[in-house]
Amino acid sequence: MAGDPAASPGIAIVHLPIVLRSDATRVVLRPFTPSDDPAPPGPSRAQGLANRVLTLPMAELEAELTRVIASLTDRHRGIEEVLLRRYHEVSGAMIAAEPLNRPQQLLIGAYFTEEYSFEAAALFNPSIVIHPDQHGVDPGGLRFVLSLRGVGEGHVSSITFRTGIIGADNGITLDPASVQAISPRIAALPGGSENEAGVALSCEQSRDLSEIVIFPITLHQAHGLEDLRLVRFVEDDGAIKYLGTYTAFGGSAVREELLETGDFSTFQLCPLHGSASNDKGMALFPRRLDGRYAALARIDHENIALLRSDNLYDWDGGTRILAPKQLWEFVQLGNCGCPIELDEGWLVLFHGVGPVRNYCLGACLLDTDDPTKVLRRLAEPLLRPSLLERDGYVPNVVYSCGALVNHRTLVLPYSVADSFTTFATLSVDDLLAAMEHVL
Repeated sequence: MAGDPAASPGIAIVHLPIVLRSDATRVVLRPFTPSDDPAPPGPSRAQGLANRVLTLPMAELEAELTRVIASLTDRHRGIEEVLLRRYHEVSGAMIAAEPLNRPQQLLIGAYFTEEYSFEAAALFNPSIVIHPDQHGVDPGGLRFVLSLRGVGEGHVSSITFRTGIIGADNGITLDPASVQAISPRIAALPGGSENEAGVALSCEQSRDLSEIVIFPITLHQAHGLEDLRLVRFVEDDGAIKYLGTYTAFGGSAVREELLETGDFSTFQLCPLHGSASNDKGMALFPRRLDGRYAALARIDHENIALLRSDNLYDWDGGTRILAPKQLWEFVQLGNCGCPIELDEGWLVLFHGVGPVRNYCLGACLLDTDDPTKVLRRLAEPLLRPSLLERDGYVPNVVYSCGALVNHRTLVLPYSVADSFTTFATLSVDDLLAAMEHVL
């Protein structure tokens, strides 16, 4: 498999025979609106389209509607509900002399909807957390949620999910992906437009997590939701929620946004603010530190910094804690997921960029009470692009957005060449022993 098991002496890395590749047959229904650029002299293109539908004889309209629904039945559930919902989203500008009947509403909704193959080009940059439901898992095992970055038409990125179980022997079984994906209900959160205040997504129709696709919704997200870094966050009172920072790419600028969920059925997506929110790669700690939220981020395009904040949505400043040191990280560093709390300290996986823009994975250990102190650090990469398996959409890259520890075994999902995802496992004790102490 990808990666060089001998990259860091003393660490035995087990590469699992699991590969997640893109699948063009997995599609979701999402909104479509004809462009008005340039604006037509008369009614909008959307209005003109609706008007043309309304001129159809009812027999012809119903025949076309039957054909459309039949073409979607084996790929989607609740098709009529989705089409009606889409009709009502666009109907404010479409005022007919007479009330529209249901077939007219459904066909207009179909004209303003498209199928989107959300992982047709790539499936990569995984993150992993403990699943909120551990019922039925054998002793020593663990059910998990895996998030992935799916890339489809126009190199636009979406967030998708898979589930699976880590066995007591640290073998991994992935649940099969559903052949269907659902279109979430979308609503602007109180406090302003969806572009500024964020959006709420409801996915109650999903029967398993692989059916949920979070695709770009706002203008700030128009070119993609990239690299979700999930964390199971435990509040001081013991309350648990799942948080994830990701990069929203609008085409000309990026910003960090926050995903929040308690059940992986309803989600809130909100922008972050402050000087530290305008770069890629923020990752939250899994609990408060001295009463404040904390995160790692790359705020200067090169070094990793520790951030602290009194709330989840405003991030400024930062203290540099990790700078390029080794040949394989001279270009830049960036974190590869949320810090993992061990008895020895905070385990942090990071990437380093070296010659020929090779991305390698490294690791360090931060002090539990003062994470600005780096206690230990790998001198050699934990994983580097393999000579046998380094080709893909972006060659010479291994990357991850998060790992987890199960009984002192690090379970590391990672991607190769921005194309596909695989898994490795290794001993935490071996990893710590291979790190050099930092003076």
